[in-house]
Amino acid sequence: MGPLRGLGLTVALVAMLASGSLLRAQAPSLEEQKGRLATADAASKAAQARSEALEKQAAGELDRAAQARAREAAAVERIKAAEADIQAARARIAIVDRQLADQRTRVAERQGPIMRLIAALQSMSRRPPALALVQPGSTEDMVHVRAVLGTVMPVVEKRTADVRAELNRIRNLRAEAVAAVGSLREGRNRVEAERIALVRLEAEHRLRSSELGKSALVESDRAIALGEQARDIVDQMESAGEAAELQTDLQMLPGPLPRPPQPGETPVPGKRAQAPPYRLPIGGQIVTGFGELSATGVRARGLTLAPAPNSEAFAPAAGKIVYASGFRDYGGIVIIDHGNGWTSLITGMAQVGVRKGEAVAQGAAIGRVGADSPRLTVELRRRGQPMDLSRLLD
Repeated sequence: MGPLRGLGLTVALVAMLASGSLLRAQAPSLEEQKGRLATADAASKAAQARSEALEKQAAGELDRAAQARAREAAAVERIKAAEADIQAARARIAIVDRQLADQRTRVAERQGPIMRLIAALQSMSRRPPALALVQPGSTEDMVHVRAVLGTVMPVVEKRTADVRAELNRIRNLRAEAVAAVGSLREGRNRVEAERIALVRLEAEHRLRSSELGKSALVESDRAIALGEQARDIVDQMESAGEAAELQTDLQMLPGPLPRPPQPGETPVPGKRAQAPPYRLPIGGQIVTGFGELSATGVRARGLTLAPAPNSEAFAPAAGKIVYASGFRDYGGIVIIDHGNGWTSLITGMAQVGVRKGEAVAQGAAIGRVGADSPRLTVELRRRGQPMDLSRLLD
């Protein structure tokens, strides 16, 4: 069992030495750790510079959305800077650990000879003085030892001072390691705080964006309503102006001919009937008003009347006949040109009683409607645009 146990111990020691060499080979070198530290410091400074630039940009930005985006980007850069500081702290800790290991090795190497010398001196100091009488050569040995001590003591003191200096360096390295650990802890706390601040900032921006979106919808609806009111006012002003112009133009047209006296009626000399500037071509109930939508979605451009069967239609105002004929399903159509861009369109007649080119006065007969549920439509246009003729009727 003895040889086997010795062989097992030898194999274990060889394995431990090999694993230790492998770990040292896999661990980054001191120069690599210093390179990582320099890279992390540079990344931290660059991220911090970008964060400061973005903060300045956010402070000078007038657009609230752009300002919010700049602040979020600055918070992200601060997180990157804190993460780079964490990497730098880890690199410093690794460097300090490597330096501590090297320092302990050097201290151990320097302590070895001193410890052996001290052990020899302690061995000699424990030798009894009576032994010098028994062994004649012991006195010479003592003298020789004293001479050696006189020569070696300065070297011992120097090496002891070197060892003390190395121990002081170890203490300093330990303090640096503690500081690096504190920097690492501070960097982690800063990253956590920056991330929480970024989450809060994003939440505030989302809430602000939602509130602005609701306000924008309200203001948009209000603007649409005000626009519709403004358009209605403009339309009313235009309609009033056009009605006034239409009334003025129609008043300048020649008046209607006097109605011939009925049998038994005594005519009054010099009396003329005061007619309105425009009149409906026929009497009856209004079926469709101006601007109403039909079942097919077409907006009415005039008035549609339901007269009595076989009723006679008259010219709404004086003018010249420019069209008098049937057209598709519209029945008999008469178009009267009143001058100055004003025209009247009368449709739905069963019989047309005028011809193209004929001049008619207001109230002159122009045709007759049918006997089966007749419908007559009249449209007043100015330069091709439909006009609301209800403003001109008495």
